[in-house]
Amino acid sequence: MNWQDTGFLLSKNKYSENNSIAEFYTKNHGKVTGVIYGSTSKKIKNYLLIGNKFHLNFNSKNDSKVGYFKLEIDQVVTPLFMDDKNKLLCISYAMSLIKLLTVEDQQNENVFYLTDNLKNILNHNKWLLEFIFWELSFYKCVGYDIEFKDYVSEEIGTNFNKKYFVKSTKKNVPNFLIDKNFEIDNYNELLIGFKIVGDYLEKTILKTIGINYPSSRSNLYTSIKNLSLFEQSQTLIPGGVNSPAVAILSRTCLPIDSPTKGSFQAHVGLRWIHWASVHF
Repeated sequence: MNWQDTGFLLSKNKYSENNSIAEFYTKNHGKVTGVIYGSTSKKIKNYLLIGNKFHLNFNSKNDSKVGYFKLEIDQVVTPLFMDDKNKLLCISYAMSLIKLLTVEDQQNENVFYLTDNLKNILNHNKWLLEFIFWELSFYKCVGYDIEFKDYVSEEIGTNFNKKYFVKSTKKNVPNFLIDKNFEIDNYNELLIGFKIVGDYLEKTILKTIGINYPSSRSNLYTSIKNLSLFEQSQTLIPGGVNSPAVAILSRTCLPIDSPTKGSFQAHVGLRWIHWASVHF
């Protein structure tokens, strides 16, 4: 079996003294695992970074054998953000999330599209806000759709400010998660929203399939929680009208190929109702 494709490096691990076994998310073949021979050579190792985009040539004797990659760099992504710890943590988490929640050899062009847009989001001032919506869009593309508005009630305050609360507990949910509003000026609201999405991931998705919560997300949350006031303010500056997150939210995700998708999504919805009543 032989094919050529374009893909993002999700993970790599030492396979032998000079070789690595790696996972890529590709446009036409989905997530694929294979060996990279000579991965420790200077020619390869300098650009073999998680999150970079590659031209891939994959070879395998048959479907039951682990194949191997020949590769060339297509687009440098990760080195563009070497001066920003939080954006590097974000790339690390995004790649680990794709690795966790995608199926081997199952094509999903929408996941590839989202991955390809990550670098554009990270180039925006409001990258953290846009990444939260990126993450929700990713869940939708792999079959874990959630509409927070279905589980909240709305109240109008004394100054005609709209607020949302979980129906069962009356605990606050940030407006931007419900209204999909990109004009947010409160960093604490961002942190709360990021944590709510993480709790949804842990309690409603990962727990049902027996996967541990990724440490890369915990590391990212800890880091963004400890930003200085100046750094916090920088994440709230508008990043321009052509926001990639807006394009992501408006894109319709293709359905996943699963005979149990409908019943599974209903199960996810019920678990979310239970989780919201306990944790909010």
